[in-house]
Amino acid sequence: MTDFRAAARRSLVVPLSAALALATGMGTWYALDGGGPLTGPGGAAAAGSGPGVAAVARSLHLPWPAEGQTSVEVEGIGGLGTRGEQRPVPIASVTKVMTAYVILKDHPMRAGAPGAAITADEQAANESYSSVETTAPVLAGRTYTQRRLLELMMVPSGNNIARLMARWDAGGEKAFVAKMNEAAAALGMGRTTYTGVSGMETSTRSTSADQLRLARAAMKDPAFREIVATRTVEAPGAGVTFRNTNKLLGRNGVIGLKTGSSTPAGGNLVWAATQEIAGAPRLILGVVLHQRAGTTPAEGSAAAHEASRALITEIRATLPDAVGRGQGA
Repeated sequence: MTDFRAAARRSLVVPLSAALALATGMGTWYALDGGGPLTGPGGAAAAGSGPGVAAVARSLHLPWPAEGQTSVEVEGIGGLGTRGEQRPVPIASVTKVMTAYVILKDHPMRAGAPGAAITADEQAANESYSSVETTAPVLAGRTYTQRRLLELMMVPSGNNIARLMARWDAGGEKAFVAKMNEAAAALGMGRTTYTGVSGMETSTRSTSADQLRLARAAMKDPAFREIVATRTVEAPGAGVTFRNTNKLLGRNGVIGLKTGSSTPAGGNLVWAATQEIAGAPRLILGVVLHQRAGTTPAEGSAAAHEASRALITEIRATLPDAVGRGQGA
């Protein structure tokens, strides 16, 4: 029998209204409006918004990775830039962001709620013992909450859990993949193709700009935000606790989002961080893809984490002043 603790260390890895939405969670609130200027009560421009601010923010000298592709934006202010050729590349377990997004669109959950009851099938239980992919243990016939399964899918990146949830939602993985591609098209992710639900397939490909669109949409869901901010999760009945694969979580304002790594995909990290700007907490979203592709998953993952850490640190340190200059322009 595979040691689940050892398995936990393996690393392989709808259109939405553009109107302003106030999202509550994580002990504060964020104004999520698709990256455009932030508006306050009565439609007035909020502090730290507007084209002048966006232009100054884009002028920041950020430590962009020298390889792969990267896209960053600040909700309510706008894009900070995209670097690297936007050609579709394998994204490994970053795929699970769309898997979770579709599940939560089809089966919405309130923040803090357990969600639907889901019974693990024999296939998911048998796949718990894989030696070639990252999995999370479930027992056939046991009922789990939707929230716990989403945590097991997103926190330790359980591929078997992603496939289980796809079968539960759509009756089969192929039907669920069709939903994923429909959702991608609705979000304007024109350079993205999903061919599986876990990210094991190298034919699932996307770009940093497309994945940023998805991250923006997914983070509007309070339940999703709670799940990707989860530090550890216990697998019921298995006696094992998994740590989040996102090593940046809980530092420098990071509140999510999802890792993914494999030899073909390299290291990938979609991240979300917060910073107070002009008196209001703002959500910073970034995507780093295809770091050290062709090396080991561990080397790629380390490169993606380091590139993301450098960007987050610099943005949080310099963006508030840049916004202040923009307001004075």
